[in-house]
Amino acid sequence: MIRTQIYLTAPQRDRLAAISRAGGRPQSELVREAIDRYLEQQANATRGTVLSAAAGIWKDRDDLPSLRTLRQGWDRS
Repeated sequence: MIRTQIYLTAPQRDRLAAISRAGGRPQSELVREAIDRYLEQQANATRGTVLSAAAGIWKDRDDLPSLRTLRQGWDRS
């Protein structure tokens, strides 16, 4: 692990200390857990943005075969 310093407001530090005492977990563990959750949310948001931007990008192309035509070769008769 890499040591990193952060600045917290007094209320943030007090609430974090209280949660730490109540749960019997170190404050550093709680901070790492919160950062992991935030990073996962950001990854999901980015993934969603990319998928939304890509949705329908080929809808106006007329040089591609239709899905029905493609499926005819796959169907077992």
